[in-house]
Amino acid sequence: MALMTWNSRYSVGVQTLDEQHNVLFEILNDLHAAMMKGNAQSMTGSLLKTLLEYTRTHFTCEEGLLERTNYPGLTAHRAQHRAMIKQVEEYADRFERGEITLNLHLLNFLRDWLTNHIQRVDHEYAPWLSERGVH
Repeated sequence: MALMTWNSRYSVGVQTLDEQHNVLFEILNDLHAAMMKGNAQSMTGSLLKTLLEYTRTHFTCEEGLLERTNYPGLTAHRAQHRAMIKQVEEYADRFERGEITLNLHLLNFLRDWLTNHIQRVDHEYAPWLSERGVH
């Protein structure tokens, strides 16, 4: 069973961003599947790196669209992105040092953060981008 399933309530109305959000769901589902199959230790390091790299790429793309359209909430939005990256980097570093393992608490944190961020924060910019012809 997947940890997260994409559906239209997550859509921000911009195809590229929706596709990127869906990829983030897939990466979290891969982490969840590894944990459920008992492969968490062998796969977590590479999956966390993939998650971090893809999250950075997505945030850069999203912030670029917001910057090009002069979105008034960009500074606060960017700050939330930076805080998330920092938290995942800290977790990945602790994992690499062997201090912690992948667990349901982390997966639930990532799922809840992504869900709340998309449905609340990202949905705030959706009308702004739509009014400026970004789909």
